[in-house]
Amino acid sequence: MRPTRRRPSTALAGLLGTLLLGGLVACGEERSSAATTEPPEKGECRLLTPEDVARPSNGTATVPCGDRHTAQTFQVGELPEELHDLEPDDPALGTHVYGECSSSFAGFLKGDESAVMRSVVSWVWFRPDDASWDAGARWFRCDVIGGGEQLTPYRALPKNAKGLLEGLPPDQWMVCATGRSVQAGTKVPCSEPHTWRAVTTIKVGEPGEPYPGDDAVAEITSDFCSDSVGAWLGYPTSYDYGSTFFGEAEWEAGNRRSVCWAKTQQSPRASSAGGPSPWCAAVPTWRSRAPLRPMTIPFWESRST
Repeated sequence: MRPTRRRPSTALAGLLGTLLLGGLVACGEERSSAATTEPPEKGECRLLTPEDVARPSNGTATVPCGDRHTAQTFQVGELPEELHDLEPDDPALGTHVYGECSSSFAGFLKGDESAVMRSVVSWVWFRPDDASWDAGARWFRCDVIGGGEQLTPYRALPKNAKGLLEGLPPDQWMVCATGRSVQAGTKVPCSEPHTWRAVTTIKVGEPGEPYPGDDAVAEITSDFCSDSVGAWLGYPTSYDYGSTFFGEAEWEAGNRRSVCWAKTQQSPRASSAGGPSPWCAAVPTWRSRAPLRPMTIPFWESRST
């Protein structure tokens, strides 16, 4: 028998954590502010804080990747010539970088789309500072960071974050929550005690389709997550689930997935690698200069026969 719903609610996911824009060092040395056109190097590690990530450029000194660090550069590129004459805060820069780095982020972590959306790592991009931009620098830098807006301070990354989500990722890299509901709960790595786990993602649209509206996405998400979580739990007679869906801005950025949460009330599984790291990387989009990451404000439902 198909379960019936109890206590439905519909809340749009707001902004999960801004895929923010970088900044100056809050802990550690800063590089010289002298203008330079020299791009950073791929693979470099840094000890970034949320304050650093909140700015469009970043001069934080690198650290050996064997030392404690919260960020690693996974892509460095040159902006195309047609963008060279724009102002450094033009939204077109963020649009371009999103297209370049969102796919390479998943490739760097070696995780599928679902795992990346349910993980506790995210990515951030930086442009040259104003003086370097005026001197002709047109590079961009994308870093994987050990956290996000809803779980700070950032946690340490392993020596090399490449392949972090390959196979079955350890629980310290996946997102869970504690609390009566996902919406009101505190986001934690699944290696910590939790009552909710982000267990699946479901597709709510196809590329090229227009945004169907918040109500339609909420309804599709609720129906699909109900079935998806039920299957994940092994089709119990009664279960609670939550979901996170994303708005028009994220749709326009290319996201067609919602996140489904199961109320598990389970202890975390033993984890095999690395240290705990914070919050869920969802699909970035952009506002002003940079991409944003959706924030979870999911609705909560219960299912029973």
